[in-house]
Amino acid sequence: MIYKKIKPKKIYEEVAEAIYEMIRTGQVKPGQRLDSVQQLAENFQVGRSAIREALTSLRAMGLVEMKQGEGTYIKEFETDQITFPLSTAILMNKEDIAQLLEVRKIIEIGTAAAAAKKRTSHHLEMMEKALEEMKSAQGNETLGEKADLEFHLALADAAQNSLLLSLMNHVSGLMGETMKETRRVWLFSKQTTVERLYEEHKEIYEAIKEQDEEKARKLMLVHLENVEAILQKFFQSAHLSI
Repeated sequence: MIYKKIKPKKIYEEVAEAIYEMIRTGQVKPGQRLDSVQQLAENFQVGRSAIREALTSLRAMGLVEMKQGEGTYIKEFETDQITFPLSTAILMNKEDIAQLLEVRKIIEIGTAAAAAKKRTSHHLEMMEKALEEMKSAQGNETLGEKADLEFHLALADAAQNSLLLSLMNHVSGLMGETMKETRRVWLFSKQTTVERLYEEHKEIYEAIKEQDEEKARKLMLVHLENVEAILQKFFQSAHLSI
């Protein structure tokens, strides 16, 4: 019999779940200001760094907002918006995101080059469809993240390597969850960022269409580095505004 390894929860995850439950059950209301980081640390009897990580995760999920010099506030929401269990959501931290981006660079840069070499008209149509959905979804984070992931999976399919596609499918769940949280917080907070994201995908598509392997490789690297830069700004702003 094969047993699934149980991964112990980190302290900040437990704190995030506790605050999430307070929000879900109405113990804290939309618009209400949470206690300071110091007060929360004392109440939960944990370090301030764990509180900051927990608040960063909740911010990424769209449940709280951090106002410079004022504190952290519960965001306005409909009750059906937070019916999902927090334990199944991605609680972002720098280490997790850095590792995911490292994996994506290793896999997707080579994938882009292989896709440029082996793509067929069918694969191009799949990528075009994802691009059209991405463009029309601007302002709708749910559709945007779905189209974003579909583009990357279509690109992997175009590489025509079953093992490579299997690897992409293996990390696609984590990629999708991460896209959901990061697009909600940053990519859809600034229209220029959203438009740039679309243009980066379109440029990658054009390189693959032209079967320019080196260009496709370089453009994918630029895209992932830009995503990494956006995420770094997110974490910096989250910590500075607490």
